[in-house]
Amino acid sequence: MKRFFFNLRYFRKNTPWDSGISPPELLDFIGKHPPRRAIDLGCGTGTNVITLAQYGWQVSGVDFAPRAIKIARRKTARANVDANLYIDDVVKLQKISGAFDLALDMGCFHNLEDKKGNYLNRLAEILAPKGFWLLYAHLLSAKHTDAEHGLSSAEFERATTHFRLISREDSLDKRGRNAVWALFQKRG
Repeated sequence: MKRFFFNLRYFRKNTPWDSGISPPELLDFIGKHPPRRAIDLGCGTGTNVITLAQYGWQVSGVDFAPRAIKIARRKTARANVDANLYIDDVVKLQKISGAFDLALDMGCFHNLEDKKGNYLNRLAEILAPKGFWLLYAHLLSAKHTDAEHGLSSAEFERATTHFRLISREDSLDKRGRNAVWALFQKRG
């Protein structure tokens, strides 16, 4: 049902999460790290895939919404950048192989309900040793308790079984929900 909902939103062009602008947190990361291999998990229409490619990264994008990937393919062609775009499930990543130096996730992990553990395991498999995971997520709070759209403190902490937390910046999103930007690095 969730796939249908997201695909429908892309058809109706009702995607408030898709600003068309890469966030300063990603640009800051790019400015501090040499271009290597990156994956955008839940890439939507490819805005950040394009940005990474323009900065010299070899980039792949994954989204489960076919309409989003179709739009992303058009946008990457117009931007004249090379990127691999896949319709796939971020929990399984069946079409993905190799090791990535950066995994970007802007709003995907917090929507995975009871599959967050599977996501973390698969993420640990595809990240290179010392690879980075740049995460933007909504956090559950007393005011916002929708477990289908947010991370609990325990779920956030569970990420540290595979990854070392490098930095964390808490904030509020446009709707007043608690949110976090976190940079993790794969252990080992």
